[in-house]
Amino acid sequence: MQITGAILVGANDRTGGSTFQAVDPASGETLSPAFHEASPTDVDAACALAAEAFPTFRDLALDVRAAFLESIAEEIAALGDDLIVRAMAESGLPRARLEGERGRTMGQLKLFASVLREGSWMDVTIDPAMPDRAPLPRPDLRRLNVALGPVAVFGASNFPLAFSVAGGDTASALAAGCPVVVKGHPAHPGTGELVARAVRAAVAKAGLPAGVFSYLPGTTNELGGALVADARIKAVGFTGSRGGGLALVKIASERPEPIPVYAEMSSVNPVVLFPAAARNRGAALGEAYVASLTQGAGQFCTNPGLVIALEGSDLAAFEASAAAAMGKTPAGQMLTPAIHGLYSKGVDALAAHAAVETVARGPVGEGVNQAQGAIFAASADAFASDPVLGHEVFGSSSIVVRARDMDEVKRIIRGLEGQLTATVLFDEEDEELVAEIVPLLAERSGRVLGNGWPTGVEVSHAMVHGGPFPATSDGRTTSVGTLAIARFLRPVCYQNLPDRVLPPALRSDNPYGVARRVDGTMTQA
Repeated sequence: MQITGAILVGANDRTGGSTFQAVDPASGETLSPAFHEASPTDVDAACALAAEAFPTFRDLALDVRAAFLESIAEEIAALGDDLIVRAMAESGLPRARLEGERGRTMGQLKLFASVLREGSWMDVTIDPAMPDRAPLPRPDLRRLNVALGPVAVFGASNFPLAFSVAGGDTASALAAGCPVVVKGHPAHPGTGELVARAVRAAVAKAGLPAGVFSYLPGTTNELGGALVADARIKAVGFTGSRGGGLALVKIASERPEPIPVYAEMSSVNPVVLFPAAARNRGAALGEAYVASLTQGAGQFCTNPGLVIALEGSDLAAFEASAAAAMGKTPAGQMLTPAIHGLYSKGVDALAAHAAVETVARGPVGEGVNQAQGAIFAASADAFASDPVLGHEVFGSSSIVVRARDMDEVKRIIRGLEGQLTATVLFDEEDEELVAEIVPLLAERSGRVLGNGWPTGVEVSHAMVHGGPFPATSDGRTTSVGTLAIARFLRPVCYQNLPDRVLPPALRSDNPYGVARRVDGTMTQA
């Protein structure tokens, strides 16, 4: 499939005035072709088509919409190696990582298709009429979840496939019955266009309205702002920086009709190392820590950027092991020159901080835009007194906080911002202490892990990839896993309406065969 640099508005390829090009982060060279910047006119056209498509798409039979999601996965597979080669050139990520990410992208589309057919996402609830109830009769009440409307999705820099054009936000929004307008990430526009054309091909094969999907490439904040401000957009999915996410939240909240922005923003993902684990296997844990920290040059939202442990010889052994491992870990290729620049600035600030000790630096990179890994340390008092030390440095940088006792560990945890993940590393002897700490971590994070590392997010029914602010803009939600569909739904109650005007799932004959709660009792079809 050819990359043309066009703006994809429904079924139409459009061109604009100004253009931009992707950059190979490993060489600094620009890549062809030039991509057209979407304009406010393109935003208006895409949103108009999405609003026009919404009633038809929302009311599709569940199996039809499910088959459409499966078709998108098939069209992405049909792109073949062209997709992987282009993504490698635009992101600097290795083939194996991108092939895995493509599989995850296809897998989550198929998972949402299965969720659609199963039907529990609708939460169908029926309270039958009770005309003879005294002192007042009860009306017939029937409730289910319905789609919000057109959704704006922003592609992520660090996952060109799984969190971008056809990633989790798009898959869950389409599953809910919401047309999607994607603002492509400028770091990988060719990758984005290839996937967008695959989605558009699936729209056409399914015979759906063209406005079910549009793709708007561009580099400006104004483009994203115009998309979120459009009155026809009813929700936003975003993965990126705190500054970017909060800017979109502000725009959305100041609209005449405010809308939800589901923004995944920043997290340092604290790891609590307990005493027995440090004593019994500190060296091994130090090596594993560095492996997790430097995976993908640390460019994961679940990067372990903070370790909290009791000071002493056991922690010193952990740090020594981590330092040795870091010294042998090559610099990692970063996604863009801008991300590399921000990483270097953040690491330099930590290295120059009067209360921070440099524990280890990795080898200097031989190429451009490569992250030299970094481990720092600070006392609990120093960490607690300067909030900047708890801010994310996106990349393979982390800080070890040395606490005097478990009360100080608890104080540090209570002072943390909201996080995507929190991890406890413990042995059996530690379990009484772990029982005290886990509830504190659950207050601060969306996922608590035991004896593992946070890098890597399973796409499944139980997964939560979210957390209290500022990890996300709405800690009640998740951007990964089947619960992600709930972001793009709202409940509607129908009272005393005849079967023929009700949505199919609420009708007496239950044509979809979904489980329903009837008069308080769950029933199967």
